[in-house]
Amino acid sequence: MLSALVASSWAYPALEVVHLLGVALLIGNLAVLEARVFGAAPSLPVAALARLSLTLAICGFAVAAASGLLMFTTQAAELLANRAFVLKMVLLFVAGSNAAWFHGRGSLRRMDALARGQLVFSGLLWLIILALGRWIAYI
Repeated sequence: MLSALVASSWAYPALEVVHLLGVALLIGNLAVLEARVFGAAPSLPVAALARLSLTLAICGFAVAAASGLLMFTTQAAELLANRAFVLKMVLLFVAGSNAAWFHGRGSLRRMDALARGQLVFSGLLWLIILALGRWIAYI
């Protein structure tokens, strides 16, 4: 499968599109939930919206991770030497750790200052991760 991915003129670009769709599903749903927590659409219950948006965000992450892993296998050595890629991977770990902490402490039920700060931090992390993903090709 890897050789077919490398040999094909359209397979890798198609895989990039799949990766971007996963990223869009992930970040889009996190943005919707964050907007609700910060006051948008107050008639929507946070718990119900969170169940839907987080499920879709997890699906988006799974698609992005699987497609990203396939893309990584085609040029692992080059990517591991790329500062933007390495920083992106570090920040993905930080984002995952932040999400685990957020959900582990029951932040969706609390929505205290720490929870809101974690949401802002998460949003900023994902924007930086998105930018680094694009930057990989240019470093």
